Amino acid sequence: MSQLKETILKTTANGDKAFVPYIMAGDGGLDKLQPTILKLQELGVTAIEVGIPFTDPVADGPTIERAGERALAAGTTLRKVVETLQGFVDQVTVPLVAMTYLNPILAYGVEDFARDAKAAGIRGMIIPDMPLEESEIVHPAFKAEGIALVQLVSLASSSERIERLTKASEGFIYAVTVNGITGARQSFADELGEHFKKLQSYTDTPVLAGFGISTPDHVRNFGAICDGVIVGSKIVDSIANDDWVTIEELVKASKVAPVK
Repeated sequence: MSQLKETILKTTANGDKAFVPYIMAGDGGLDKLQPTILKLQELGVTAIEVGIPFTDPVADGPTIERAGERALAAGTTLRKVVETLQGFVDQVTVPLVAMTYLNPILAYGVEDFARDAKAAGIRGMIIPDMPLEESEIVHPAFKAEGIALVQLVSLASSSERIERLTKASEGFIYAVTVNGITGARQSFADELGEHFKKLQSYTDTPVLAGFGISTPDHVRNFGAICDGVIVGSKIVDSIANDDWVTIEELVKASKVAPVK
């Protein structure tokens, strides 16, 4: 079992739900990465998704796209993010999940990246532009270093494809809650409960909901039907505005009892 999956299962075994914030590495400069990760860790998050800026993102809504543009303008690269993370890895106590696209990994070198990512505390990878059918490009190297390859499962996928993706996903299943791009939303489809039941019927890998989750009520409501949430745009906005009160309230909503 991957460290990422084990960490999430320990969280849910205690009655809490997994809470995974998304941050954009390099937004505001790479020197912000360490204090941001350590502060999120202090608030009691389960894991942290670290986004790597990319020139042509396929799934990012306007908030995260703007953050990526700021990070790119600051000179952020995949290699620089990995090197920065390695510099304080001994202070990180939660698994890191990197979200990047396939080309930067290929340019880095798959085996070299997997080795360096492990040394940086990365225990999971999300590669949104890599279809399941092409995952063998990276999977053997990731597996050798104990890095889980997380699959995104969309609402539009066929039942057959959903089954294949859920069975292949490692660490957790990234269940996309809307059709479209990331971004804060007010409402979600009523049939999501049945969708999550279907995902959970195929595997014991935790199912986390992502895309559009932006309020404590969203966190609680999704926690009632799956194993936890990933919160992106709201976290990115709140960090940019130095609004840690909002982030703390979101994290608290995933807990059975208030964080002390």
